[in-house]
Amino acid sequence: MIKLCLEYIIEKNLILFMNSKKYFFFNGEKYYTHSKVTLYELLKYFNFPIVNSTFIIEYNRLIYPESEWNKILIKSNDKIEIITIVGGG
Repeated sequence: MIKLCLEYIIEKNLILFMNSKKYFFFNGEKYYTHSKVTLYELLKYFNFPIVNSTFIIEYNRLIYPESEWNKILIKSNDKIEIITIVGGG
């Protein structure tokens, strides 16, 4: 099970585990986890549609294909952005 927390809850929870926290940014919000989490698991946690996705992932300023999402482990200070494709005319 993945457990993620927003930055502003940190003061109240899990002070004993400070050394094991991995802080990361997801769409500009700061989160932390104590778990080993892949990029794929993170997307599932936030309910992003994995199959036939209409978005791309920017991970630490690089674009990664869907085939790599399950191989990338979230580390401290990672920056993950979801970029949605929008059509129009």
